[in-house]
Amino acid sequence: MRTIVVGAGFAGLAAALRLRQAGLEVSVIEQFDQPGGKAIGWEGVPTGPTVLTLPEIPRQILGAFGRDLPGLKPVSPLTRYAWPDGRVFAPELELGATLAQLSAQEARDYRRLLGEARTMYEGARETFIFGPPPQTFRLLQYGLREGVKAHPLQPLSALVQSGPYLTPFFLRFATYLGANPYRAPAVLHNIAWVELGLGVFHLPGGMRALAQQLYELARAQGVKFLFGQKVLRLQRLPGRVGALQTDQGWHSADLYVSAADRHFTLAWLGLPLPQEALGVSGFAVLMKLAEAVPLGHYIYFSPDYRAEWREIAAGRWPQDPTLYLHTDGDTAFLLVNAPALPPGASSPSESQAYAQHLLRKLERHPLPIAAWRALSPLDYSQTAYRGALYGRAPHGLLGALRPGWEVAGLRNLAQVGGTVHPGGGVPLSMLSGWNGAGWLLSRFLGQRGGAL
Repeated sequence: MRTIVVGAGFAGLAAALRLRQAGLEVSVIEQFDQPGGKAIGWEGVPTGPTVLTLPEIPRQILGAFGRDLPGLKPVSPLTRYAWPDGRVFAPELELGATLAQLSAQEARDYRRLLGEARTMYEGARETFIFGPPPQTFRLLQYGLREGVKAHPLQPLSALVQSGPYLTPFFLRFATYLGANPYRAPAVLHNIAWVELGLGVFHLPGGMRALAQQLYELARAQGVKFLFGQKVLRLQRLPGRVGALQTDQGWHSADLYVSAADRHFTLAWLGLPLPQEALGVSGFAVLMKLAEAVPLGHYIYFSPDYRAEWREIAAGRWPQDPTLYLHTDGDTAFLLVNAPALPPGASSPSESQAYAQHLLRKLERHPLPIAAWRALSPLDYSQTAYRGALYGRAPHGLLGALRPGWEVAGLRNLAQVGGTVHPGGGVPLSMLSGWNGAGWLLSRFLGQRGGAL
């Protein structure tokens, strides 16, 4: 049977491998000229950090083909957090070393909130991460068993109140799913456990190297790649997709997997786009350095974190934002949160001037910058609808639920990737691609097994 996968990012590569493992003929259609999606990079500079969480997900996918992740090592301290008044906090893998950096009250708050995050994560992982998109019965089971522990009626900002330093520290994890942390539900606190409890790991070459490894494995398995083709339309027939049109012609298959943004897939099908609030975008500066610097993961907090998010909620680029900086050898990556583009936006705003503004803010961490390039929400809109990196905003009581893999009852189509279940980021996108493709096989061919 023939299958077409749209997108050669992490979700698409994982889906292609799962389908090929099942013995199907697989072709991947990608608009860019190389694999990797958002991780393609710029002249050797990664478009993101070179560290990874939940490494068991790529390890299990690679392991299904006898491969591994060479050179993967745990990182400690995990991240160095700094505030404008000079306070620095660098959580370690070893809890005692972390608590030693805190006051007695902060240590109590940290223990309590770390325990809350672990309880939430362990209670939710099978329903909301590693399982299929939960239906009503599964949600009811979760609610009866774990619901109270997730503080369903409490916002995240109330749950993590713990003083001027730890409060923004714990709030920030919700942004990993595209949330405004002041509008996020308390259940998103589970994300903190993934980093603080399960750890962060450095991968030589970063996410670009991981994408290349998956791509080379897929090619070795016989997956075909069609680069430089932009999808224009998915032909919608009763109950199924009939064919796919790109700017270079038509393609047909028995099964289809879209690893593109969910909004793009709906538009290609001619379906109405959901009227829902979008999560945040980002503004990044990619840097080539004149000399190598140590591996580092840094957060420089805004003097007023709440005011920063008020600016973003108002649709403005924050003028004194929290800076996320990642350095690795002769490259560096700077990222701040930014609002998604307004509807219909098609021309760049003052991206060069804003990038220079951010680099001036980085003077507290001087770098030997040789060259740099800005990535604005408009750039991100090539792979994310209106630049919203994680799709719809995960706000409100049910906001953390991601859309499922099914699209409009089309039996031979699965939607996977960071804008659907189980969520965004490299490991979850891979999990979505692998398990979503497995769901399609089960649904269409009755094949079972292969889920992570």
